[in-house]
Amino acid sequence: MKKALVLVLVVLFPVSAVVAWWVTRQAKTQADEILIYGNVDMRQVSLAFNAGERIMRLLVEEGDRVKREQVLGTLDTERLEAAVAQAEARLEAQAQVVLRLENGTRPEEIEQARANVEAAQTDYDNSKRTFERLKETALAGATSRQNLDNAQAVLDMARARLLVSRKALELALLGPRREDIAEARATLRANEANLALLRRNLADATLVSPVDGVVQNRLLEPGDMASPQRPVFDIAVLDPKWVRAYLTGPDLGRVRQGMKAAVSTDSFPGRTYEGWVGFISPSASFIPKSVETTELRTSLVYEVRIFVRDPSDELRLGMPATVRIPLGQESAARSGPAADRSGEARGS
Repeated sequence: MKKALVLVLVVLFPVSAVVAWWVTRQAKTQADEILIYGNVDMRQVSLAFNAGERIMRLLVEEGDRVKREQVLGTLDTERLEAAVAQAEARLEAQAQVVLRLENGTRPEEIEQARANVEAAQTDYDNSKRTFERLKETALAGATSRQNLDNAQAVLDMARARLLVSRKALELALLGPRREDIAEARATLRANEANLALLRRNLADATLVSPVDGVVQNRLLEPGDMASPQRPVFDIAVLDPKWVRAYLTGPDLGRVRQGMKAAVSTDSFPGRTYEGWVGFISPSASFIPKSVETTELRTSLVYEVRIFVRDPSDELRLGMPATVRIPLGQESAARSGPAADRSGEARGS
C-alpha cells in the first residue's frame, strides 16, 4: 500500500509541476500581452468612366496588378474628337474677331472714308452751284418751277450724302467701341472654357487607375455603354492593410494608439508581420456576428485597426489573423518612431 502511494506521488508530482508551470506561464503571458483576433481589411475603389460613350477597350482582367496612372480602358472617342475639332475652329474664329477689334480701323479704311467725304463734298458743291444758277434764271422767268425743285432735291441729297460720309470718317477715326471689344473678349473666354470642357471629356474617355492595387472585379465589357453611375472595375488598394479586430472594455484601457503589435495568420505559420495600433473606435458596439459567441453575445466591444506592413503582399482581404499587442510600451508609444507615427497618421 505504501509502495503504491509512493508510486502515485512520484507520477503526480511531475504532472503537477508541469500544470503549475503552464498555468503560471499563461498568467504571465496574459499579463504581458493582449491577444485578439480579427480579419485582414483594406480599402477598395470602384472605377467608372466619367462619360457616356461605348466602351472600346479594357486592358486588364481580374487578379491583374495595376499601377497608379496606368491606363485600364478606353471609350469610343470619334464623337468627342469631332466636338473638340469644332470647338477649336470656333475659338480660332473668335480670336481673330477680337484681334480685329483690338487693332482698330485700318489706315486704308480711314483713307477710304476721307475720300468718300471729299467726293461727297464735291458733289454737294456742284449741286449747290447748279441750284443757285437755276434760282437766278427762275427769277427772270427763263427756268421752270419744276427744274428748280429738281435742283433743290439734288442739293438736299448731296448734303445728306456729305453728312453720312463725315460721320463714317468720324467712326473710322474712333475705332471699335469698348463695349464691342469687351463682348468679343467674353465670347472668346466662353469658347475657351467650352473647348477645355470638351478636352476634359475626351481625356475622361481614358480610364486611369488612381492607386496601386489589384483588380478584384471587372464589371463591364467592350461594347457596353459606360456612364459615371456604372463602375467598370473594383480595385483593392494594396497599401495600407490592417486587421479589423475588437477590444473588450477591460482591455481598452491598456491599449493606446501607436502601440506596436505582431500579426500572424494560419496561412503562413511561423511568419509574423510588424504592425501598430492605428485606430481605436471612440464608440462602443455589440460584438459583430463574425466573432459572436454565446457567452459574449451582449458584450460591448470597441473596434481597433492594427495596421500591418506586408512588403511581400501575402495578406488577403478577409483573411483571419491573430494579433498580439505587448504591454508596457505606453511611453514608447507616446513618443513613437517615425514609422509608427506615419502609420498612425494613415490610420486616422
